[in-house]
Amino acid sequence: MFDIGFPELLLISLVALLVIGPDELPNAIRSLSLWIGRIRRSFTKIRQGIENEIGADEIRAQLHNEQIMQEIEASKASIQETKQDLNNMIGEVKNDLSNTTNESEEHVDQKQSN
Repeated sequence: MFDIGFPELLLISLVALLVIGPDELPNAIRSLSLWIGRIRRSFTKIRQGIENEIGADEIRAQLHNEQIMQEIEASKASIQETKQDLNNMIGEVKNDLSNTTNESEEHVDQKQSN
């Protein structure tokens, strides 16, 4: 949070020990930790209040729903493309079968006429 390393923490401890004294140091640390806890809780409440006011949860849900809808649309387009490809292939197979049937009928007619 404050990016305090061990040397800085040691220096602060020594200064606090000299200024406050060994008798009052535990009480001072206890008071400081209580104040830090209160400040953290206050900031948490403020953050939650702001998120509630702007509807952050609703915005997150809406963005998630939009993402899902985009994925569904992409899947839908892919399925339509596959369907079109299959229809084209079926049409080609029908044409090939029709041509083969016509050629077979012509071949049978030629054999019968000979």
